[in-house]
Amino acid sequence: MQGTIDGFSYGLVTPLVAYFMACLGGALGLRCTTRSMLVSHTWRPGWLALGSAAIGSGIWTMHFVAMMGFTVRGTPIHYDKAMTFASLAVAIVMVGVGIFIVGYKGARGTALFTGGTITGLGIASMHYLGMASMSLDGKLEYDTVTVGISVAIAMGAATAALWAAGQVRGFLWSVGASLVMGLAVSGMHYTGMAALSVHLHGTAEPATGESPAALLAPMLIGPLAFLLLAGVVVMFDPLMVMGKPTVAPVEQKPGIPAHTHVRHSAHRLRFRPRRIVEHRGSRTPQNR
Repeated sequence: MQGTIDGFSYGLVTPLVAYFMACLGGALGLRCTTRSMLVSHTWRPGWLALGSAAIGSGIWTMHFVAMMGFTVRGTPIHYDKAMTFASLAVAIVMVGVGIFIVGYKGARGTALFTGGTITGLGIASMHYLGMASMSLDGKLEYDTVTVGISVAIAMGAATAALWAAGQVRGFLWSVGASLVMGLAVSGMHYTGMAALSVHLHGTAEPATGESPAALLAPMLIGPLAFLLLAGVVVMFDPLMVMGKPTVAPVEQKPGIPAHTHVRHSAHRLRFRPRRIVEHRGSRTPQNR
């Protein structure tokens, strides 16, 4: 028996909140990626790790907020707790691999394509692993073509977001990149949900696992607390976290003698007043 699926049982509330969470995680993560390109190599891994965790937490939270509005008529839905949080770990690790590639190799060429592809695959892997954590009285079936489209959406939009973050052109670019990342996650999610169909078994056996209500508290308290902390770090951007810029002063660049410009300036400042005094002294008798 084919089950009736409703992905918007709360109307537009869950899609909008889910999109906001995806944008929030993307904004923090991509801002950290941009910051990593402006600091020394000592601080870069910390910024990239923070960005990976922020994006992973954002897309994971987005997924399960959206799933709060997902119902199948005729059967309750439960979740396996271990697999649910395993999807969070997969998201953080795979997104982290993509971000580290772009952070160290630059947002261009092969590095951008590789990083965006891995990041998009991380988003897709989180989604389908999270779907696999569902337990209900039926079997989940997917349309292969639509699944492929959802993965392509994730990879393409993730690549565009990483490119925008790598331009290092200010805060507005990071905001735009986060909106694109939010579209990547939300578009991939609802395209993947459109590929889903449920074939009900029609048995009376209750499904096992955690209910959505049992997952709601850790989903909000844990990742949201982390995103709040990451937001504070990014907003205030303290020097002890940011480190020193990688751009060296002129006298410290390779191929330029140290303090050459400083000594020349000091020489000019030291002898210019003396020339003026001597010149005025030589003209004083003539004026008189």
